[in-house]
Amino acid sequence: MARTFETVGVVGLGTMGAGIAEVFARSGLNVIGVEADDAALARGRGHLESSTGKVVARGRMSTQEQTALLGRISFTTSREDLAGADLVIEAIPEIMEYKRALFADLDRICKPSAVLATNTSSLSVTAIAAATSRPAQVVGMHFFNPAPVMRLVEVIGTVVIEDGLAAEVAGLARRLGKTPVTVGDRAGFVVNRLLLGYLNHACVLLESGLSSRDDIDVAMKLGLGLPMGPFTLLDLVGLDTSYEVCEVLFRESRDRRHAPAPMLRELVTAGLLGRKTGRGFYSYGEGTATVPEAGPKAAVSVAGIVGGVPEAARLLTDLDAAGFKAVVAEPSDLTPVADADVVIALSERPVIELAVRLPHPERLVGLHLVGDQVAEVASTVLTSDEAAGAVRDLVTVLGRTSVRCGDRAEFVVNALLYPYLNDAIRMLDSGYASAGDIDTAMRLGCGYPAGPFEMLDVIGLERVRDGLRALYAEYREPSFAPAPLLDQLVTAGVSGIRAYAR
Repeated sequence: MARTFETVGVVGLGTMGAGIAEVFARSGLNVIGVEADDAALARGRGHLESSTGKVVARGRMSTQEQTALLGRISFTTSREDLAGADLVIEAIPEIMEYKRALFADLDRICKPSAVLATNTSSLSVTAIAAATSRPAQVVGMHFFNPAPVMRLVEVIGTVVIEDGLAAEVAGLARRLGKTPVTVGDRAGFVVNRLLLGYLNHACVLLESGLSSRDDIDVAMKLGLGLPMGPFTLLDLVGLDTSYEVCEVLFRESRDRRHAPAPMLRELVTAGLLGRKTGRGFYSYGEGTATVPEAGPKAAVSVAGIVGGVPEAARLLTDLDAAGFKAVVAEPSDLTPVADADVVIALSERPVIELAVRLPHPERLVGLHLVGDQVAEVASTVLTSDEAAGAVRDLVTVLGRTSVRCGDRAEFVVNALLYPYLNDAIRMLDSGYASAGDIDTAMRLGCGYPAGPFEMLDVIGLERVRDGLRALYAEYREPSFAPAPLLDQLVTAGVSGIRAYAR
């Protein structure tokens, strides 16, 4: 018999807990808000009054509706007041000992039929449930911040959860106007498991000197259409929070991609946690991108272009329209471009092999066009500053933003994108989340324009597979090796992974 959730307890009324309480109250449920002491309770009430007040100011809620909403929430410092609740959800700090102690207490207080839920973003729901005598009635219900605005809720079931309970909680999430995705109990669930691997990898690439903070942020924002670059996002999330989630992921996976980057640890240790402390990867209000100082530039009378026919022809047309003279060569015969002032090698792979075949290797620069707005400008160890500066100028004339980077496999965008897509394929292959739910989670939870499997179908499985092979050959990182499922799909000639996943 399906449960009826009418009275909900929320333990912890910080920014997240208060937002969760607001979501339930907006949907007509009675809410019992619990905090540790009177001061914390007053802050929680303030969060709710401020949040709903902003909605009133925008004209999306009347003052009468605000009064009615707040009237459905009772505030208390006594957990004993949760005895009659149908569902209790906690939103206390992400410390396992605290959560297990709380759930043991809730188990004692709450009626036998009550469901206990955790809003943890990465900790084991199974371990939390084990602190109770009713582990079958414990579920993860992970809201995203700000809870009243973000549509996604991750519903996490365990191996001991009662049959049908996850579906009932997902139904409750839909009743709240949210979009639920139901997943297994793995560290980080869907969003944080995929997101933090990508963010941590960005830190590693920055540490390696591949590219600069600003160039990486610009590349991912403008090149892929993401809401913000990885370092801007890390500062927004909080470097301490990101560090702790990486630690949780690494303890479970033992994957080096989840081991917090030394740079991240150093910033956290120094107390530079991002926006909340005024400084992290950026200093606030320092802007999130700076214009690099102009370097010396070569005078360009003739530009040489090396690359595949379609790409070279398109670039040749663009350069001609901008008033530049250009000649084209195939990689197999560089003779036509031997005397060019600069040589532009169109590639996603290292171009040093081409440079050493030229009489003037310092004139060769790698160029990878990303989307409609970005061009990655890759300098080899032989590339002169003048040649690199000249190509960046040409890119600007063509209406693109240049991203400076080293001559490494897949440069910046693909070096961050392809391992993220590979992680998503491994997640799908493990069977604990569907392709549709993974796509939905990343679109709604992170604001991405497309989910990973939607991206895979656009880019092409074989291209991603080959890019991962190049990354593995370059970095020797085991997690960069293509997922077995990806290799199998390419070998079988499957064109789109979403069609397979259905």
